[in-house]
Amino acid sequence: MARRCELTGVGPMTGHNVSHANNKTKRRFLPNLCNVTLHSDKLGRGFRFRITAAALRTIDHVGGLDAFLGKAKDDALSPRALKVKRDLSKAS
Repeated sequence: MARRCELTGVGPMTGHNVSHANNKTKRRFLPNLCNVTLHSDKLGRGFRFRITAAALRTIDHVGGLDAFLGKAKDDALSPRALKVKRDLSKAS
């Protein structure tokens, strides 16, 4: 399973561990992924996604899954999220 957010496309980043002696070793920063069920008001059902905690806060701030997907760019969404977005556009 890929370590990538299904709604924002955020994935692992690379960087360095830096010691007190300023030695640098490679490391990976993994996104904080959560398995959540988000409910769509227009479709009247829930959808399971694996998203970052930051994306979950953004969805709450924007006003729900329907509003978030309406504003989201298609290239950042996973194929499952794109299908939900298409279903939302057909329903409205």
